[in-house]
Amino acid sequence: MTDVKVARALLSVSDKTGLVELGQALARHGVELVSTGGTARALREAGLEVRDIADLTGFPEMMDGRVKTLHPKVHGGLLAVRDDPAHAAAMAEHEIGAIDLVVVNLYPFARTVARGADRPEIIENIDIGGPSMVRSAAKNHCFVAIVTDPADYAELVEALDGSGGRTSLDLRKRLAAKAFAATAAYDAAIAGWFAHVDQGERFPARVALPMIKQAELRYGENPHQIAALYTQAAGGVNGIAQARQIQGKALSYNNYNDADAALELVSEFRGGPPTVVIVKHANPCGVATADNLAAAYDAAFACDTVSAFGGIIAVNRPLDGPTAEAISGIFTEVVCAPDADEAALAVFARKKNLRLLLTGDLPDPARRGRAMKSIAGGFLVQSRDDGMIGPDDLRLVTRRAPTGRELADCLFAWTVAKHVKSNAIVYAKDGATAGIGAGQMNRLESARIAAWKAKDAADKAGWPEPRTIGSAVASDAFFPFADGLLAAAEAGATAVIQPGGSIRDEEVIAAADEAGLAMVFTDMRHFRH
Repeated sequence: MTDVKVARALLSVSDKTGLVELGQALARHGVELVSTGGTARALREAGLEVRDIADLTGFPEMMDGRVKTLHPKVHGGLLAVRDDPAHAAAMAEHEIGAIDLVVVNLYPFARTVARGADRPEIIENIDIGGPSMVRSAAKNHCFVAIVTDPADYAELVEALDGSGGRTSLDLRKRLAAKAFAATAAYDAAIAGWFAHVDQGERFPARVALPMIKQAELRYGENPHQIAALYTQAAGGVNGIAQARQIQGKALSYNNYNDADAALELVSEFRGGPPTVVIVKHANPCGVATADNLAAAYDAAFACDTVSAFGGIIAVNRPLDGPTAEAISGIFTEVVCAPDADEAALAVFARKKNLRLLLTGDLPDPARRGRAMKSIAGGFLVQSRDDGMIGPDDLRLVTRRAPTGRELADCLFAWTVAKHVKSNAIVYAKDGATAGIGAGQMNRLESARIAAWKAKDAADKAGWPEPRTIGSAVASDAFFPFADGLLAAAEAGATAVIQPGGSIRDEEVIAAADEAGLAMVFTDMRHFRH
């Protein structure tokens, strides 16, 4: 069977978008419309002739609409293999008419959950009859067309108009594939709600992650790799994937990855003073807070003017003209901001290749969630790193306590270090990073690299000394030996923040006391791989 003439269509939709226009198109082709409840009412109000499902089945809708389409005269009409003599005989014997087209979209389960409905209402919004009809029609796609998305109505109507009211096998196959994906995602959302919300399971025995493709990307991390952007079907936090792109070329895989890293870090400061983050290859190369964004950008940029070229910038305030002018001084791939004023938009409009993303509200850094990583043969799943540290969480371990300024710089450096690839060392002074050491195989090298970068920044800026002098230094994990801490002291750091927990903590504390350092423990580690 290839082309199938559509003589009867069953329509039952919760989303009435485009329904009347579709019904009118079907009526033009002489299709009998069979429908249920609110769908039938909407079609009749538009002046269309509709047959109630109860008339087709001989049974009334009952039990508050829970039972209306679960009937042999519906599913027999959907599942019959029409060129099978035995199936045809069964249809004739039981007076089952063929159904050639099914148009169904399901009860809005995910939206019901998202708006905070109570449990009984959520349960009522688990569709039973709809998915059953979808699966029956999709399985029998050799004879039946199944449409689950209003976005596909136009293609269906075009196909009917161009073929005298027929559907092709190719079209039915595409629609069937989409239909099975829709029911799989729907069931996954229900299973996820039961597991995580209703039963409180952190790691259920089975996990399904329904996702919706938003875009195919030019290539992946490298040109020989293919890539696409997906979002969660059930919704969730608004982030880079939901940002509104104002200008510039389509984002690449690496653009999305780096922009996400920048947004996650700047979100740590969403309630703080104006802050600018500059990221390169998913690592921050400069971060600063100041009285205004332009000053914060200057301080962040000064940390590493070389790495900032071709970088990703994120800010925690709406962009203004002076900040946009400063950013435009060098080549920048992507700028992320909650919003931008007209002056900033005018400045960036001159930079046609710069991608400007407006995110709206920044994500909550303390939000719960899951992080996944693929490994050969499986996945690692963990809760996202939502750990937060404040002044009251710190444990003083040295004879000297940090001053107020040192404490503020410790917490600033610690926040940045959380977003630096391990082993991570971050020097900070006066609300700006002085040097960042990322991704080294030992902590001593990270401390030395960060100090070298601070000296290089001072040489380029013509400063009399690097900003590591009088700085605070953060380490994402404990110092296993005193050498890394002493390297920081040699660079000029006067205060240290680290998790603690090494078997050599006493040795490291003694070295800090001897060097006159103030050191606090967080008792929380921030490895990032």
